[in-house]
Amino acid sequence: MNATRTSQDAARLAIAIGRINRRIRPPEDGMTHGQLSVLSTIVRRGPLRPGDIARREHLAPPSVTRLVADLESRGLVGREPDPADRRSFFVLATPQGERAVLRARAERAERIGVLLAALDDDEHAAVVAALDALERIAEPG
Repeated sequence: MNATRTSQDAARLAIAIGRINRRIRPPEDGMTHGQLSVLSTIVRRGPLRPGDIARREHLAPPSVTRLVADLESRGLVGREPDPADRRSFFVLATPQGERAVLRARAERAERIGVLLAALDDDEHAAVVAALDALERIAEPG
């Protein structure tokens, strides 16, 4: 594939994703993107050690410490001692945290649904046709 074309396509996709993300951003009274991302990872992959969260989320350990503390203060995650290493602990989602992730996903899907409804049939089909590839590149690798 042509490197220039790939670079141009990547730039267009980055701009489109950024704009879509801003259009579907939740109201300001909800969690930040970082909080929701960490909580989603914990719900999907947990329980996890803070270091594992940092690696999966590409965050510095002090950032994870702050995010986990904030999520814990909201009752969305809890800590469980690591039986293999008493200095460490696992972070796990509470039922309230699991519900918060499900609610946030449903709200985002609803906002995306509004955007998709504005497309004509051919545009909608093109988006659907791209979903498998988009899901593949969205997964952490």
